[in-house]
Amino acid sequence: MNKRISTMSIFVENRDSIASINKILMEFSKIIISRMGIPYREAGISVIVLILETDNDRIGSLSGKIGNLKGVSVKTATKK
Repeated sequence: MNKRISTMSIFVENRDSIASINKILMEFSKIIISRMGIPYREAGISVIVLILETDNDRIGSLSGKIGNLKGVSVKTATKK
């Protein structure tokens, strides 16, 4: 397995999706190095930033599961 360091930004506009996000993140907890969550009430969103260490397949699986939730968008960046 070719592990890489990546960041993942999760933007949550639908608060009803937060429980599902947390459940998914627990499934992937072994690859999460750091997690920071900030509710930005004035903008009506919450932002979760993750630092991950894993391969591209696991990053894709995690971002796909979270990105398919209603009112949630995901962006990732990986160190080459």
